[in-house]
Amino acid sequence: MNSTGRLTAVDGETPDGRELSPGVVVLSGVVGGISLAVGALLAVTSLAGHAAGAWVSPEAVSPGLLGAAMAGVAPALFAVGRARVWEEARSLVLPLVTVLVGLFAVSLLNGGSLRGGAKGGPLFLVLFSLGWVAVLGALALGAVGCLVAQYRVRARPADAGRRAPAAPLPGWSKPPLAVLGSGWLGIGAGLLAFPSFWGPLVPWTVNRADAQGLGVWALALGVGVLASLVEDDLTRLRPALVAVPSVALAAAVVLAVHAPRVDWTSGPGASLVALLAGLLATGASGRWLLNRASRAADG
Repeated sequence: MNSTGRLTAVDGETPDGRELSPGVVVLSGVVGGISLAVGALLAVTSLAGHAAGAWVSPEAVSPGLLGAAMAGVAPALFAVGRARVWEEARSLVLPLVTVLVGLFAVSLLNGGSLRGGAKGGPLFLVLFSLGWVAVLGALALGAVGCLVAQYRVRARPADAGRRAPAAPLPGWSKPPLAVLGSGWLGIGAGLLAFPSFWGPLVPWTVNRADAQGLGVWALALGVGVLASLVEDDLTRLRPALVAVPSVALAAAVVLAVHAPRVDWTSGPGASLVALLAGLLATGASGRWLLNRASRAADG
């Protein structure tokens, strides 16, 4: 505890905050395992040139990116179990709930595009599509329940007020984070709400389900980045700092393999490069700043 009487997470002591609900830890671990397996399947088949998503896609790029995001976030979800309080996990768990509920809603709204629907397809993909909807529905319901249970955990009286951050974000980082988060949030909201308008702006061919599925992930990334601004404490962003660069790198691999199918000279193509680079820079700089704060606390 420092001279101001607050606990500092960078020196190994127990930080201030709500107790982390066991349900959130279990949910994160289960989703992490499923995301790793399903995401790897979607990404690998996409790299091989096949669109093996739950719904029929015109190109392999979109299901590959969905798979890359799922596989990329898995290590961070496993890291949630090491969080000591809810505040150290919520900048990742809130986007997780957004993805689960959003993808389930998108799957239902685009039921006609599902491989298990009227269009059918290979038996494996039909069964995969049906399992996708069933598992997503169960996970989305569980995620909402875990979130409600978590917010029913009472904060200790000492935590009721606004706590001074143990390792605050530097002032120079906040404007770029606000722009990055708003960019992802705006793109995600546009693709979700108006896929017929925003879908054609995607720099490769997508259908309605692709546009809205990508929109869910873009929205979740925006929520996560903007949540880091609200937290304003690097010690509360450890799992999120694992997820952000991993997702960016996994998506970059898929896009690099499918580079000939992407219109890089368009405005959306250039914007996508900038947004992914922003995620990578955010993760790298965040880890560096957190390590520096830890060394300063140890010294």
